[in-house]
Amino acid sequence: QAQLVESGGGSVQAGGSLRLSCEGNDYTPSSYHWGWFRQAPGKEREGVASISTGGGTTYYAASVQGRFTISRDNAKRTLYLQMNSLKPDDTAMYYCATASGGSWFGPLSLKTYNNWGQGTQVTVSS
Repeated sequence: QAQLVESGGGSVQAGGSLRLSCEGNDYTPSSYHWGWFRQAPGKEREGVASISTGGGTTYYAASVQGRFTISRDNAKRTLYLQMNSLKPDDTAMYYCATASGGSWFGPLSLKTYNNWGQGTQVTVSS
């Protein structure tokens, strides 16, 4: 069974940076579309960024465009999210997910993804 494990979360001050990682296991094929999502307390989970199978195409939510960078290393079955210029509004639990080629609802739609990690907490203080 494919499993995803996120790491790299923590507490930073506004303007700081963090780099999240999401590692798949041997059952996580590199041919999946990967994505990062987040959920703040009392809010719905939302798409943050996603990346195509080969890494050539990336998608970002407007709220993080220009500040976050998604990347992947297929050989390591690992997904990354470099987060710069962090804001208090970025505080949330961050999840990675893979889309195994089923129904496509868009690169940042939760419904596109069918395998999820447990999340890593990011807290940004002002």
